Amino acid sequence: MTGIVEAVRDGDERVLRRLLSRLAEQATAADLYALRDALSQQPQTSGPHGHER
Repeated sequence: MTGIVEAVRDGDERVLRRLLSRLAEQATAADLYALRDALSQQPQTSGPHGHER
């Protein structure tokens, strides 16, 4: 999960796609809730294209 959160924060779409693909193959509902919680703890910043996330 940490890698996904870091890829979102850094705007690294290539790494994010790879990690999300891997997560999709193995994810459980608990994993999705943990990802949501981890992302909600990150400070709100602009995305890689200047759009608010």
